[in-house]
Amino acid sequence: MIRVIQSAKELSDVVIFNRDKGYSIGFVPTMGALHEGHITLAKKSKRENDITIVSIFVNPTQFNDKKDLDKYTRDLDGDILKLIPTDIDIVFAPTAAEVYPDGEQAGQEIDLAGLDTYMEGKFRPGHFRGVAQVVKRLLDIVMPDKLYMGQKDFQQFTIIDHMIKTLGIKTTLVVCPTIREENSLAMSSRNERLTKETRAKAGIIYKTLQTIKRNKSKKSIAELTENGLKKLSIHPFEPEYLTIVDGYKLTPVTDINASDYVVACVAVWADGVRLIDNIIVKK
Repeated sequence: MIRVIQSAKELSDVVIFNRDKGYSIGFVPTMGALHEGHITLAKKSKRENDITIVSIFVNPTQFNDKKDLDKYTRDLDGDILKLIPTDIDIVFAPTAAEVYPDGEQAGQEIDLAGLDTYMEGKFRPGHFRGVAQVVKRLLDIVMPDKLYMGQKDFQQFTIIDHMIKTLGIKTTLVVCPTIREENSLAMSSRNERLTKETRAKAGIIYKTLQTIKRNKSKKSIAELTENGLKKLSIHPFEPEYLTIVDGYKLTPVTDINASDYVVACVAVWADGVRLIDNIIVKK
């Protein structure tokens, strides 16, 4: 049976008790509205650790648009029901006061080395400062051996990996492949807000990325980007960006051979919903 904990101190005490018994801790941070991608992360953690903790917390500090925060789906009971078959041990469902007892500004001074200025960071200023802030706070509470995140949020996990390394946090980041719907659309809580018709067509996003990867040796970066944007600029889709970057620095590349780790990243609007995806072009 899943134990639901809301108090940060109670969870820390439980973690310390289990650590003293020599148990390993796996951690999956989420904002709820769980889908199969989250469930896959939870199952992997369960296989690889003695104790698995899933957090469900809609973090206010990573929303640069309050309307987006207000619209975010909250269904704790439904999320717990989805987690029952995974046999995880603990759901941590704190309030903002538990996560930020010193106020929501505390912990925002983490140096992100400019990784937050590209792509998502350019269009969502302050977003990654809030992400790093909440993940650091959750890691302080949970003290996990392994942290599980999905590849869909490429820039996010790259920034968290940087934070873990630069702050010397003793947690291993485990990145898991993106889980997709039948038409290749990356699973996301936001997909539920798409119309049925748009959702059926949204596989074009990943198919466009696959075309870029297939043609990486045949066309220039500029041509790959231009062709991709054209392909995505059909109703009801409106691309916000499509960029091909160095996977470590997140800086745009102009030559596929100039980096040994190249990733194509995209953000597309449809039905007032912002969808992101990526593909590793070269590694």
